[in-house]
Amino acid sequence: MSANVYTIESLLVGKPYRSKTLTGEIISAEPHPKAVWYEGCDTYLVEVKPNSGYGTKFRTVAVKVGN
Repeated sequence: MSANVYTIESLLVGKPYRSKTLTGEIISAEPHPKAVWYEGCDTYLVEVKPNSGYGTKFRTVAVKVGN
């Protein structure tokens, strides 16, 4: 029996991103290169392609791990 194995990065890519200042689609994700700490969460640096405007934007996303 085999199981599908997913990474958090692969699950984030292609998902919509919405905040007060930016709406778009996540086009890449990687573990955050700097020490950003949220209790019980891992942080990822995501690249977002905005629904309007030019270029891409980078944002930090906290992902709860475990229960």
